[in-house]
Amino acid sequence: MPLRSPANKDSAIFDLLAESGVNMLRVSQMLQRMFEVWPEDTGLSRDILKAEQEGDRITQAIVRWLNSAGVRAMDSADVYALATKLDDVVDDIEEAADFMVLYKIEAPMDQGRALAEILAQSCEQLSAALTELRSFEDLERYLIEIHRLENEGDRVWREALASLFSNGIDPMVVIRWKDIFGVLERAIDATETSARMIESIAVKHA
Repeated sequence: MPLRSPANKDSAIFDLLAESGVNMLRVSQMLQRMFEVWPEDTGLSRDILKAEQEGDRITQAIVRWLNSAGVRAMDSADVYALATKLDDVVDDIEEAADFMVLYKIEAPMDQGRALAEILAQSCEQLSAALTELRSFEDLERYLIEIHRLENEGDRVWREALASLFSNGIDPMVVIRWKDIFGVLERAIDATETSARMIESIAVKHA
């Protein structure tokens, strides 16, 4: 049964993908807030971990649905790839939050705040696209903005790395922030990869 059947049992998969997007947006906003208030944690790292676990639950629910719904193999592969990539975004966000705690970061760098903000904005666009996926229409505006944000994220990431090696910063600080910048940039890249997957699904099923 193709994905293009939102009136029947296929509606469940659209609901699950939208739920995954909402959870992803929520965890990205918590990370952005974490960078704003750090070093005061206020329990955000714990909340992010719980949201990451909720993301795992949603992904597992999607896999169970795929195993039982009897969709066409191509559709099943597309949905599985998208679901796992969305899960990667949440995993990367949780890893960034974990680094902040494990590395005992004293204060967030401006570039870290900027990357967290770009990530949250990209997740907002991606969540909106997932909410409207079942119609396979009017998705382009979200996907274009995600691409723009990914380019902006790359620019900020390159500037962030350059700043680490040009200001005589303590080598241990360089190592820690290089890891944090890297995982934030990876999460932003994963949002664009997810957007491309959505575009591919829409082209196939519109």
